Amino acid sequence: MTEKYVPPKVWVHNTDGGNKWASINRPVSGATHEKALPVGDHSLQLYSLGTPNGQKVTIMLEELLSAGIKEAEYDAFLINIGEGDQFSSGFVDVNPNSKIPALVDKSNADDINVFESASILVHLAEKFNAFLPEKGPARTETFNWLFWAQGSAPFLGGGFGHFYAYADEKFEYPINRFAMEAKRQLDVLDKQLANNTFVTGDELTIADIAIWPWYGNLVLGNLYDAAEFLQVESYSNVVRWAKQLEQREGFQRGRIVNRSFGEDWEQLKERHSAADIDAVLAKKPK
Repeated sequence: MTEKYVPPKVWVHNTDGGNKWASINRPVSGATHEKALPVGDHSLQLYSLGTPNGQKVTIMLEELLSAGIKEAEYDAFLINIGEGDQFSSGFVDVNPNSKIPALVDKSNADDINVFESASILVHLAEKFNAFLPEKGPARTETFNWLFWAQGSAPFLGGGFGHFYAYADEKFEYPINRFAMEAKRQLDVLDKQLANNTFVTGDELTIADIAIWPWYGNLVLGNLYDAAEFLQVESYSNVVRWAKQLEQREGFQRGRIVNRSFGEDWEQLKERHSAADIDAVLAKKPK
């Protein structure tokens, strides 16, 4: 039996817990060190990591390029959150919240800093007039599911993923609580996809691009090694949709950018041209 935890009257940040994230997580914002961000040759400069939130943006950019929009060319630089890169002065200047992904759009007279993955998706969709209906109910429906993803993913990542996969000790209550919520969200998505090819209808939108890196990866067995635990095969419509998107060129290319983990053929720490991705994907076993 472990000793029952009783919250103190005043919470104090404990950095001695032993967890590998304890040294970088803190209750205040701002930079911890001076370091400028690197800048490449393209108008779009991405600073990110190949987590689900990071994949949203690189998949979006690669889908734009696959659609023939050459102006979507970009440089992608790795932000190693385990090393605290997100707390550099350069990164904090772009995103004061110190979370990936962050984008600098240098195509205007003044740089535009864009942070939060949904905001970046909307910025790119509107900039290039792609993957977002221009008006009417279809646009509203796309935003409904885009913001559903933004509100749901913290339960899947920060909740279920943390306690099931990353916490130093496994505790029944939080795992059960967040597993229930993850399965409820999968059920919501499964029912939506029962009558739709894509999340909002017959066309790919930024809603699909935002949702797939979390729920698509989950049902494909690429997230937390939790597919069996959550019985993801029972969400057949989500599985069908996830496999369908997995076959798209933009998804295959975008999912490996800024990855520093996994197999050799799915790791690309920096991306500056299409050739960078081609070289990595060429290593994929046939």
